[in-house]
Amino acid sequence: MTPQIEAWVIGASIAGVAAQGAAAVLEAGRRSFDLMGVLVVALAASLGGGSLRDMLLDRPVFWIADQRYLLAAIVAALVTFCVARIWRLPVRLFVIADAFGLALFTVAGAQAAIASQAPWLVVSLMGVMTGAAGGLVRDVLCNQTPLIMLSGELYASASWLGALLLVAVHEAGFGPDVASMTGGLTVLGLRLGAMRYHWHLPVFSARE
Repeated sequence: MTPQIEAWVIGASIAGVAAQGAAAVLEAGRRSFDLMGVLVVALAASLGGGSLRDMLLDRPVFWIADQRYLLAAIVAALVTFCVARIWRLPVRLFVIADAFGLALFTVAGAQAAIASQAPWLVVSLMGVMTGAAGGLVRDVLCNQTPLIMLSGELYASASWLGALLLVAVHEAGFGPDVASMTGGLTVLGLRLGAMRYHWHLPVFSARE
């Protein structure tokens, strides 16, 4: 892994862990979980997608190899837990934090797969898996229909489009910084735009 790619993977992963941890706390708080329950949901959400990615790519699991990720998840969860008990936070803050986490994790997952010399399609899917799998686990633990399964606004598709664009920019010869910014901003823009303007994919409806 080149120093540039390593820096992007580490930075995006730590920021993504913090964002997904905060989003998980906000979601778990609506279910009146206690502090330990909130921490379990936050850790599962912020570490689950990257763990699955690393196992599939036969890499050391990122938070076991470097405990900074684990600390970032715990600190983000505790800070959000304390702040939410003092101030009433808007419900929409959950989906905004989740959107940032989705974008950051998509970038981290795709760059980690590039560093492992995976084929381009695998790289894009590793980005989606890293971005969306943790949120799926979070929603299951909170007894919610996972966002990735809903027929509402773009979610996993926004992650995949951003990951594919990251791969295309990388293959065009641009550096990891340009590729990561392009892919990450695409994911974030599509997800926030979908939340605002209700963009969605066609819904399957069989003819009777």
